[in-house]
Amino acid sequence: MSSARLVTKPFVAVTIAAAAFFTYVGVFVPLLPVFIEDELGGGELGVGLSIATFALAAILVRPVIGRSIERFGRRRLMWFGAAVAGTSGALCALVTTLPQLLALRAVAGVGEAALFVAAATTVADLAPPQRRAEAASYFSVAVFVGIGIGPVIGEALLDGDRYGRAFVVAGLFAALAGVLASAVPARILTELDGGEDVAPVAVAARRRWHRVVHPVAVGPGLVLASGMAAFSAFSAFLPEHARDVGLAGSGGLFAAYSAVSLVIRLAGARLPERLGPRRSVTIAMCTVSVALLLLAAVASVWALWVAAVVVGVGMSFQYPSLMALTVDRTPERERARALSSFTMFFEVGTVAGGLVLGTVAELVSKRAAFAGAVLAAAVGLWLMRHVVVPRPQADHPCPIPADVSATYVPVAGD
Repeated sequence: MSSARLVTKPFVAVTIAAAAFFTYVGVFVPLLPVFIEDELGGGELGVGLSIATFALAAILVRPVIGRSIERFGRRRLMWFGAAVAGTSGALCALVTTLPQLLALRAVAGVGEAALFVAAATTVADLAPPQRRAEAASYFSVAVFVGIGIGPVIGEALLDGDRYGRAFVVAGLFAALAGVLASAVPARILTELDGGEDVAPVAVAARRRWHRVVHPVAVGPGLVLASGMAAFSAFSAFLPEHARDVGLAGSGGLFAAYSAVSLVIRLAGARLPERLGPRRSVTIAMCTVSVALLLLAAVASVWALWVAAVVVGVGMSFQYPSLMALTVDRTPERERARALSSFTMFFEVGTVAGGLVLGTVAELVSKRAAFAGAVLAAAVGLWLMRHVVVPRPQADHPCPIPADVSATYVPVAGD
């Protein structure tokens, strides 16, 4: 399916749909922590539980998502994800207790998993083989656009304590993502869903239904999970920490973080391929650690802004390299399942970070949680440099050809 062109109309359509969806996600980022603590009385542990519940639901449904793409097609999965997430988001306007919110966040996690995996798999299949990290950089622009403008929209809609209005508008953004997914030409999706390479996938998936996680995704996925565990402290506790320090809100901080990531992803889209995954992930983990240490050590407004910018630099280098590494090591007919497994580690890291660091924040302080998150980043750095890509010359592993047997056995480091 890949051609020499990367930025095509289908590619743009999927990316714009993802941008609308992550605007929905972004609206919730600054509102949920404050809503849980001020309106529901859930405390820092309640904030961590909301993150973990969302992520755990997405983890549990991931194996089903990979097979559902093969059975029902990408467009239906994107529609399903947008509808489920949008409905659960809007229903948060009726929440009066923490358990009610946690149940809706679990439903939202299912919707996010369906839409994101279907969109990411489509983008990977549309990209030329040697430009997959670049494709992931452009696609992830959608994430940063949404996470950047979503918090600003959320705080503007809140206007004091109008949470219900903000939650309903967030749900409408998710619904918009489903509508935009319809702009992807049906012919393109039919080729991706039902072409000659897909039939063997469905057969192989039915034979190996018991294999929940694709082995190729485990190494890069664990590195991703470590980075996301560290980032979960930033996203979960920054809103309240910013208010404690003296800012009226955190929307501007998330906008700054996203703007930096956006600029780097657009201007340096080819950097992950030039640097290789080992160097890219080293940059990511080190810069995120510096930002978290600053938040832990210095309780001042200037530290918040510097940390937001530095986190933006770090996160822009993490996902594209790891995604491309996973795809390049996977036989083409197993790509949907491998990417479903790989993206599952977003939530694995978020669950770990939400529960462990939420407990630290509850028992000690938010600043202690920021410091604890540095350990998660350190684990990811060690895994990348000593297990996944142990030698610098292995930065650019040779892609596995599409005709590799379905019984492919991963090489050392996978």
